[in-house]
Amino acid sequence: MAAFITSLESVAEIVLVIALGYWLKGSGRLGDEFKGNISFIIMKIALPASIFVSVLKYLNRDKLASLSGGLIFTFASFTIGYIVAWILTKVFRIRKGRRGTFINMFVNANTIFIGLPLNMALFGTKSLPYFLIYYVMNTISTWAVGIFFISSDDPTVEKGAKKDFNWKKLLPAPLVGFLVSLVFLLLAIPVPDWINKTLDMVGGIVTPMSLIYIGIILADAGLKSIKFDRDTILALLGRFVVAPAIMISIILIGGSMMGTSLPSIESNSFIIQAAAPGLAVLPILVDQSHGDVDYATNLVTTSTVLFVIVVPILMQVANLI
Repeated sequence: MAAFITSLESVAEIVLVIALGYWLKGSGRLGDEFKGNISFIIMKIALPASIFVSVLKYLNRDKLASLSGGLIFTFASFTIGYIVAWILTKVFRIRKGRRGTFINMFVNANTIFIGLPLNMALFGTKSLPYFLIYYVMNTISTWAVGIFFISSDDPTVEKGAKKDFNWKKLLPAPLVGFLVSLVFLLLAIPVPDWINKTLDMVGGIVTPMSLIYIGIILADAGLKSIKFDRDTILALLGRFVVAPAIMISIILIGGSMMGTSLPSIESNSFIIQAAAPGLAVLPILVDQSHGDVDYATNLVTTSTVLFVIVVPILMQVANLI
């Protein structure tokens, strides 16, 4: 019951902010150009700052080394997830412009903004080290792999067309923020408190701005854009069924091979995070690559709302392992 209430509260907060964006755009208080402006601020400024601060806040060199064993489990989960998702795009013939979104919904989750508070509420502060394992791998996966599935899915680019190599796409701003934070972490470079607070304040706008952006997209498309077509159902099954199933299988197989099982709090954290809703910034990423933004918005919205039902079920499953 506690898991249900916690997930319900988390979802309610998110839906209210999305509704704010919907109302602001629908009432004409936001111009058409604001959507592009908010996208630039989030992707180029706020998100890199947020990632930089989060890594230095939640990790240190000793903790990073001590958690390296759990990274094997999460790395295997993400790798298999990408393979399964890619195969399914071929099997079900997911159309161009949706493939990158489909794959990212399978693999990458909204860990820091939904996963973290839920993990703390369900398992307490002692679960934080295990959450960080998943968070680090999810961050690397999103900005080193997932974003390229989206950028390579640009429907405006002809198949086989020669494209100029773009270093900016190789190193997107959020990934740069993560790499710079690792340098500061590993070299123990001190960050002045006033700079850290400034970056933290700037990074704090990522979640509300991303959710307002989703509301704007919904207002432009209309509420009729929230639907459960075939591609949406498949992606949601991937997020809520396939991804946690892969993680559970790896935990069981890995434990059997090593002759010992993971601590229950660690395995439970991994399983819950594997089923967290889709990334709030997913529609922004898709929009930058001229993909199906309505599809991405629909997936983020529906996965966020349905998460309240999924969490209690997963908790029961996790307790059986």
